[in-house]
Amino acid sequence: MLSYPEMPLMSSLFVYFFLLFSLSPLCLAHFIHASDQQALMSFKSEIHNKLVLSSWSNHNPVTNWTGVSISNRTGRVVMLDLANCSLSGPIPSALCNLSSLQMLILSGNSFVGPIPQCLAQLRFLRTMDLSKNNRLHGPIPTWVGNFSAFLTKLDLSCNAFLGEIPYTLFEMSSLTYIDLSNNRLVGHIQEFKSSLNYLNLGCNQLDGSVPCFSWSVNSLSSLNLASNALSGGIPTCISSLKLLKELNLSSNGLQYRISPRLILSNRIEILDFSSNCLSGPIPGSLVQNPDKSRLIILDLSRNQLTGEIPFQITNLRNLQALSLSNNQISGEIPPSIGNLTYLQVLDLSFNMLTGPVMVGLAGCFQLSHLNLGHNLLTGEIRPELDALDGLRVLDLSSNQIWGEIPLPLAGCKSLEAVDLSGNNLTGELSSAILKWQNLRVISLAGNRLSGLLPDWIFSFVNLQWIDLSDNRFSGFIPDGDFNISLKLNGYARSVNVVTVSFDLARGRRLDLGYLINPTVGIDISHNEITGAIPTGLLKFEGLEYLNLSYNRLYGQIPTDFVKTERLKKLDFSHNGLTGQVPRGLSEIKGLEVLDLSYNSLSGPVPQGDQLRRFPGAFAGNPRLCLVGCTAAEAKLPEEGEMGDGGRFGGSEGKGLVSVGAFWISAVTSFYVSLVTLLCSSKARGYIFRSVRAEF
Repeated sequence: MLSYPEMPLMSSLFVYFFLLFSLSPLCLAHFIHASDQQALMSFKSEIHNKLVLSSWSNHNPVTNWTGVSISNRTGRVVMLDLANCSLSGPIPSALCNLSSLQMLILSGNSFVGPIPQCLAQLRFLRTMDLSKNNRLHGPIPTWVGNFSAFLTKLDLSCNAFLGEIPYTLFEMSSLTYIDLSNNRLVGHIQEFKSSLNYLNLGCNQLDGSVPCFSWSVNSLSSLNLASNALSGGIPTCISSLKLLKELNLSSNGLQYRISPRLILSNRIEILDFSSNCLSGPIPGSLVQNPDKSRLIILDLSRNQLTGEIPFQITNLRNLQALSLSNNQISGEIPPSIGNLTYLQVLDLSFNMLTGPVMVGLAGCFQLSHLNLGHNLLTGEIRPELDALDGLRVLDLSSNQIWGEIPLPLAGCKSLEAVDLSGNNLTGELSSAILKWQNLRVISLAGNRLSGLLPDWIFSFVNLQWIDLSDNRFSGFIPDGDFNISLKLNGYARSVNVVTVSFDLARGRRLDLGYLINPTVGIDISHNEITGAIPTGLLKFEGLEYLNLSYNRLYGQIPTDFVKTERLKKLDFSHNGLTGQVPRGLSEIKGLEVLDLSYNSLSGPVPQGDQLRRFPGAFAGNPRLCLVGCTAAEAKLPEEGEMGDGGRFGGSEGKGLVSVGAFWISAVTSFYVSLVTLLCSSKARGYIFRSVRAEF
């Protein structure tokens, strides 16, 4: 037992050693091993962008050096994280001297060339991430699979590596995370002899069949082999991957039927077999227990699947996205579709579905994208769909739907893209549509809609595309306030996809989108519109496409093309327009298509190389002069008026031909032609040859 005088001494020693061991890491945190410091400074001197590493200085504490982590115990560099630092040039070989390095992250830069051979010296490395450099190239070195017994994560994605996957990677037992996606790798995929958790080989040129991944049956949670050249069927042994959450085999050459024995665990969240050559019916059970399934995305689109939609799919209560588009699926939409109350995306387009648009769809009250286009659906658009107040995309195009656009549909206030084209819709446009204030794209083409074009038709603030062609609209083009409409999207639009985002595991997100027409334009062709072209119509800022052909328009073409420098396609053909061709057309440099044919235009065509690229654009305008005339010369005289003649397809005559001379010439030509026809068998054979119709 300690005596009383000894107690202060022992207490002092205790406090001393406590402070020594507790404060020593703080002191050592500023210490870096001399060889590692020299390696980092050499690395800095070899890269092209040194400003990013300005903090690497002998006058700055090591704890403030960008991307550098030091061991408090040894002072050695254990992590170098320089992701997204705009570094460029070859990867400096000075990194190879960081012998204690455990994590090397150089992703998101602009490094070029092959992986330095000397990196094989980093025998304690656990993570190597060189992804998203784009210009790293050459074969993946063989030593990558055996240089470090501690390596668990290898990410070489989004580069230009080529050749086969090194056999050493298939043999390496320590790896749990491999991402070699978005490269140019070829060859077969073999079995990985490690307990992988994540494997992404997507977007390469790999071929052969899909392995069973039997070494990872109790570990693999994410498997992505999309966008390769894999063939054969989908092996049923994939069902043994009990922890699988994401399975993506899309965009390959997989074929045959989906086996009914392919039943995945309830853990699966994303299942994507799209863009293959799979045939046969959709299996009724893709998961063990639909009621307990976590499946949120099911994509079987762009295959050759047949049969009806199995009702078991509507039991996948957590499903948020279902795409069966571009197949040969028939039958009706299951009435129980409304059970999918979490569904946000439903794409059944380009199939052979029949029957009505189901009322049960109103039960999918979270629906954002509804695409049933290009089927054989009949009946009317159900007014019950107005319950879908979050609907952003409605595509019912190319069906056999009839009736009017129901007024309750205006309750879908979030609509951005509406495509009802190619149906049998009738009636007039109701002002209730004005409630679609977020509208960006609308197509009602190819229906039997009638009535006047309403004054508000161009008043949607975010509108970028409107197609009312092939209907029975009449009256005038409304001369409204054009300045509040298309001009915003002409310069500020950057996204042509209406997307829905899904939160996935590990903080990742997946975006599914509906591609909308990227062009800013108006199409009112093939109607019964009359009157003049409003001047404001050509003042839309950013207008790229304007088609008013096959109507009954008259008057002159507006001359103000000042704000239409982005115009690419202009079609005013088959109307009754008069006057001259505006000179402003020759100043639009980006014009790709021009058609003013079959009107009553007159005068000279503006000179310049810009309009010479459209030789057929002025056909069917007999008073129009292409070259070598003035406006006064090109105007033909009225009936009974005498004066100088024009030069459109004629000679340099000084006056009109007399009536007598005209008839003498006509009669002579007739008889000469008749004699030639009757006396020449060759001529008779040519004139009366059969004509074959071409379509």
